[in-house]
Order: sequence, then C-alpha cells, then structure tokens
Amino acid sequence: MRPFLTIAALVAVIGLFVFGQPQAGPRQWQGEWPNTDFTKHNVAFDEIMSGGVRKDQIPSIDVPKYVAVKNAEGLAPTEPVIGLTVNGKSRAYPLSILIWHEIVNDEIAGVPVAVTFCPLCNAAVVFDRRVNGKTLEFGTTGKLRHSDLIMYDRQSETWWQQFTGQAIIGEMTGKELRFLPARLESFAKFKARAPKGDVLIPTNPYMRRYGTNPYGGYDSANEPFLYRGEMPGVVAPLARVVAVDDRAWSVDYLQIEQRIETKDGLILTWEKGQNSALDSSVIAEGRDVGNVLVQRRDDKGNLVDVMYRVDFAFAFHAFYPKSKIIVE
Repeated sequence: MRPFLTIAALVAVIGLFVFGQPQAGPRQWQGEWPNTDFTKHNVAFDEIMSGGVRKDQIPSIDVPKYVAVKNAEGLAPTEPVIGLTVNGKSRAYPLSILIWHEIVNDEIAGVPVAVTFCPLCNAAVVFDRRVNGKTLEFGTTGKLRHSDLIMYDRQSETWWQQFTGQAIIGEMTGKELRFLPARLESFAKFKARAPKGDVLIPTNPYMRRYGTNPYGGYDSANEPFLYRGEMPGVVAPLARVVAVDDRAWSVDYLQIEQRIETKDGLILTWEKGQNSALDSSVIAEGRDVGNVLVQRRDDKGNLVDVMYRVDFAFAFHAFYPKSKIIVE
C-alpha cells in the first residue's frame, strides 16, 4: 500500500501526545474554550477526538477572493471544485484550496453561506449561515467525531458537526443549519455551465502548497484515519457513496449503471472526468472518480439539483448506521 497522510499523520501523532486521545470532555477543553457551554450537548464527549491541531490552526477563509472563471489559471479541467449557484450567481470553490482551509465563510447573491470540505470523510457540503435570524461565522475546532470535522461558530462558540449540520455542544445545541444544493464537479463542468461565474483563489498563494494533497494516497488506505467506529461491511470503508439524506448508493454501482432513477423521482448520474482530491500528492494527477449529480424534476418537468454528498462509506455508515448502502 502506498504511504498516506504523511503530513497529517505527523501532525496528528504530535497532537495525540500533546492533547491526549481520546479527549474525554470539558475538563481538557475548558481552557481553550472558555465561552462554550459544555452543560449543553447531545453527543457523548468520548466520541470526540483531537485531530492533532488546535482551534483555528486549520484557518477558515473569511475574506474570500475570486477571479472570473474565464481568467482562472492553474486549475486542470478535471480538478474537483464545489460548484454553487444561488439566485443565478455561480461560484466554484476548488478542493485544492479547501483541502487546506476546510471552511469558506462567504456571501453569494445576498445569502451568507459556509462552504465546507472534510478531507477525512470526503464530505463537501454548503450551508446557509443564518440561524434564528443571526448570521454565524464558522471556524475549525481541531476536533473530530467519527473522523468528521467539528466546526464552531464564533458568535456563541457552539460546536457543529459538519456532516449533519447539527449543533452538538454549546448554547445552540439541537439547532440545525440548512443545507444548500451544490455540486462536487470538475472545473471543466463548472466552467461549461457557468461561463460568467467566479472561482475562489488563495488569499495568499504562498500560505500553503495549493494544488497538492497533504493526505497523499488516502484513497488507497485500508482503514480510515482517526476513526473508532464500525465499518459498513458491504463496501470498502473508503469506497465512495453518493448520499441523499439517509440513503446512499455505491458510486462503483452508479458508475456501472451510469444512471439510476428512484421510485420517488431522484435521478442519479455518473460521468467520467474528475480527479480525486485524496489520491495523488498532486490533485490534478489524482485518479478519475467521475462526476456524480443528483437531480429531480420540478412541477414543470425541469431538472433541478438535489442536495447530495459524495462521502467515504465509513462516514455515511457512522452517521446513518441503520441505513443500507445500495450496491446493486
């Protein structure tokens, strides 16, 4: 097996010695999180682990910069981006940037959004940042649950699970962020459908090794990193699944079928031409994992996007243990 997580593993090992693993609860966290209300929580504290970094050491992007898609440079046509369209305005967020920052706090067409990517789960999701009339700004806690990013909001320092959009510890426990439909697609596909769109660029191009993958070879790992839960069984832990709410289909199965239409009107499609961000050390050289899209027809018969994720199977199973992954 190829080496993987060369940088991340070193950081995590150091973190485990410094912060302990697993971190059992508020007694260990209070010094770093004096404003978080640990009396309110809906998950067990011992499910939370250190990711090897402290609060905001993986820095969110809070003042994003863009160029017009026609002027974008340095992106291969097959590189993965999160393509977001809100009220006719489109933006692409390259995973070559998000893999280093995990969260972009943005506003598009008047809607405040959080564009997020958890590399360890391959979970790329977009949220509306408004909750109960307040606009929140998100950062990284440095903590993981089921190997998934735990975010926090800077207003109340409540902790939020990226995979589900739920507040799990703190003042806002029980609240949920609203998901927005977005596509995990190749840059070429985004450019073709949004020729007047914008593309996120690094605020400081020298801050990180943008375009490289610090989790080199993770796609080929036998087991997920910093995960202690059950495995899905029907597919390999790091096989990709396409998930809509609590339903999931194997991407390998979808690749064979090319198109799957469900009884309730979901239309799932697969097309070649997108690099994995978590394979080669250079993202543009990653293996082709294809473009997945999920849509349904509206009342007028037009195809509209449905909110979906393309996750690693272990992560979907961890958060939806009673759901079956459809493989045939």
